[in-house]
Amino acid sequence: MSLQIIDLHKSFEGQVALERITLTVGSAEFVCLLGPSGCGKTTLLRIVAGLLPADGGAITLGERNLATLPARERGFGIVFQSYSLFPHMTVAQNVGYGLAIRHTPAAQVKARVAELLDTVKLADFGQRYPAQLSGGQQQRVAIARALAVNPSLLLLDEPLSALDARVRADLRHELREVQRRLGIPTIMVTHDQEEAMAMADRVVCMHQGRIEQAGTPQELYLRPRTRFVANFMGHSNLLTPAQAQTLQPALPGSAPDGVALLCVRPERLRIEARADAPGRVLGTTFLGSIQRVQVRWQELDLLVETSSAQPLQPGDAVALGLNADDCAWVQA
Repeated sequence: MSLQIIDLHKSFEGQVALERITLTVGSAEFVCLLGPSGCGKTTLLRIVAGLLPADGGAITLGERNLATLPARERGFGIVFQSYSLFPHMTVAQNVGYGLAIRHTPAAQVKARVAELLDTVKLADFGQRYPAQLSGGQQQRVAIARALAVNPSLLLLDEPLSALDARVRADLRHELREVQRRLGIPTIMVTHDQEEAMAMADRVVCMHQGRIEQAGTPQELYLRPRTRFVANFMGHSNLLTPAQAQTLQPALPGSAPDGVALLCVRPERLRIEARADAPGRVLGTTFLGSIQRVQVRWQELDLLVETSSAQPLQPGDAVALGLNADDCAWVQA
């Protein structure tokens, strides 16, 4: 079943939070709502969940009109940033809670809980309490609890942002694998562009209550349509056509109406140390296998990413190069 959101809008005390949102989520698709704080992504998620009313528009899942259904009748699984586990219940009781309140037979609850704890790699933790678990383990329990009732839609509100970087990277991979295996349509809210690109089939980049651009992670990163998307989806160099031509590419076609800048990702710039070159290295940042290099190029300050094996120091003379295919036109 696909989720259809049509012309959804919401305001708070006269301030627009969502402005005519239209979006489809496929039957097994993983969609990330990406954007800065205050862009409307959590408001949209809460409206879909039934936790907040919309001012107008329609939401359907398959043949069901969700507008009149309370949250408890929508059959969705929801995971929040805070784990929201019951501290007085064991892990197994937390996971089985949704089934128990639906009067599911005890034997079925036990079997389902065991299956899910195995799925989230906590098979031996059923009799522990939340306080005895790490943050990553608690979030695994929250995910298992959301999956226990066989949800028709999984909603994730920044579920990994409270975890440290290594645990977050591991858990996002595992969560994505579980979602793929179960085939549950999923919407996840995040402000982390790396997380969105690593997990999503489709990224919906939001800004000031609107959808700026939606597409695959590759489309948004390599072919952003607006200045906002170019800057939010990683680092970018935004150049006028005249500035870009100093790097000697043939421009990628003529600029569409209302479009005036070329987006060049730092890793797409070629850099070469050369004594007679006009560029100068201003500084470098070591990031393990890569380095970020700040370059002054004909009164432009550009950011370049290259292998950290390439020896570059502040003051070095460098030449830069660029291919036309490595540029994308964006709205100024």
